[in-house]
Amino acid sequence: MAQWRSTAEFRFKKKHGKQSSYHCTSVSVGDNWIKIPKCKPIRAKVHREIVGKVKSITLSRTLTGKYFASILADDTQEQPKQIDNLEANQVVGVDMGITDLAITSTGHKTGNPRFLKKAQRNLKRKQQALSRCKKGSKGRHKARLLVAKAHERVAFARNDFQHKLSKQLIDENQAVIVETLKVKNMLKNKRLARSIADAGWHSLITKLEYKAKQEGKHLVKIDQWFASSKTCSVCDLKQEKMPLRIRSWECSCGAIHDRDINAARNIKKQGILKLKAEGLSVSADGGLRKSGRLSVAA
Repeated sequence: MAQWRSTAEFRFKKKHGKQSSYHCTSVSVGDNWIKIPKCKPIRAKVHREIVGKVKSITLSRTLTGKYFASILADDTQEQPKQIDNLEANQVVGVDMGITDLAITSTGHKTGNPRFLKKAQRNLKRKQQALSRCKKGSKGRHKARLLVAKAHERVAFARNDFQHKLSKQLIDENQAVIVETLKVKNMLKNKRLARSIADAGWHSLITKLEYKAKQEGKHLVKIDQWFASSKTCSVCDLKQEKMPLRIRSWECSCGAIHDRDINAARNIKKQGILKLKAEGLSVSADGGLRKSGRLSVAA
């Protein structure tokens, strides 16, 4: 007997969604063109020299009607080996936040640009104009493109900022330690959901991960249940409660902590323990840098 699935199990591809196609045979790239099977050479702006043998090409079309080609090539170069002997002053702990996007164990704070919040009024105006348009009309199609372009500008600005920040962190350190964040669960907080989504913690950690792999460096994710904010980084005494409104606090040992910097230092300590447990050598700390604010151009 034939078994039928409910309609809820089927996922239909949206007409106006992102479209993509993958090609791994009969593909080639020139100075200003790409070639895929059953098509004549397609004019393209190749912004980077392709080194090695082209293995595949993925074509994609964005919601705004722009076409991109992602090219995979084998350059025959071996991936750099990961560093085995690390220096503690070249290991940095990073605490993710909302007011400040990234707080390091050296005391540097990178402010959160809040790209979505800055574009909120413009997005609201365009989305209201879209909702007033009749479905299926040319006016609605134009209004939809304006909304898509506004969202695209926000995404591009956030990606650009995160690429620069992640590269700076990887270039300056041999290992970067971060928390394991369950962003999907955190988005259930109605008051902070929009701010958390705007921060883009997951995409920043993803960029850190592949950049570290390319450079032969380490990205370490510590346990999500580790109480980095409630633990004193000097005496390791854990406080019973630490609500979000408390931004600085004093431990019974006399140490006065900035909540976020203290959390980053605890994250670094846990990361070093994890690196040593994996059999890596971490030398003694050569001292901390002076605290300040790290400025990254968006």
